[in-house]
Amino acid sequence: MPGRGPGSPAGPLQQAAPRTRHPGRKRHPDRLVFQGILFVLYTGIGREHLPPELGFGSGMTCWRRLAEWAGDGVWPRLHEEPLAKLRGANVLDFSRAAVDGSHIRASKGPQETGRSPVEWGRAGSKHHLITDATGIPLAVTLSGGNRNDVTQLIPLLDAVPPVRRQRGRPRRRPDVVLGDRGYDHDTYRRLVWALGVKPVIARRGTEHGSGLGTQRWVVERTFAHLHWFRRLRIRWEIRDDVHEAFLTLGCALICWQRLVSLP
Repeated sequence: MPGRGPGSPAGPLQQAAPRTRHPGRKRHPDRLVFQGILFVLYTGIGREHLPPELGFGSGMTCWRRLAEWAGDGVWPRLHEEPLAKLRGANVLDFSRAAVDGSHIRASKGPQETGRSPVEWGRAGSKHHLITDATGIPLAVTLSGGNRNDVTQLIPLLDAVPPVRRQRGRPRRRPDVVLGDRGYDHDTYRRLVWALGVKPVIARRGTEHGSGLGTQRWVVERTFAHLHWFRRLRIRWEIRDDVHEAFLTLGCALICWQRLVSLP
């Protein structure tokens, strides 16, 4: 996936057309810049501290290219590539999906933030994730830290891309969606039914031990994998699209790791 060279017509990363009238400085190779973005994602280092001796280009070059590719829709396509391969290998399980949200701290007053109910009112954001039955990330969204999880239930289902395979129609909707008590709202249950998906959501006020946790734990495990990338543990980006680019890239890498681990 990331190994495809710049300019490859089938690859998600496309080489920009060279300027002829005012060429200016030569554009840094996309492959090296992509490696610099990966370095920032894995280590959490600030872009201004990216070591120039690594050859990835300056931190500002990596940041600009990250935003440029976000505007071109590169990161969602990069996520869809391994999803399609996983479905082609009969690994992707749409029989049920699990949803959950996770709060992270935010700095520098980014756009999608709010006073956190769990961080003494500090500014924060929320990552909202939907996975298949085995924990493969299907989609991720971003919201303010004060937003209720249930408000992102429909956007999460809508964010799942049509996952193609060699034969048959692309698959987008799971049969069942599992959620904890934070998603307990009859209005949203009706909206989920309208999408052709069965909602299985724990009711508030009921005793624990419903058994949903034995199936929902996969989304919590995927959150642990996602936040293993140090850049996603605290939100440093002011722009939503830049942070969402890191989020989608993290999901793509998790899918790719699952793909290469197949026998």
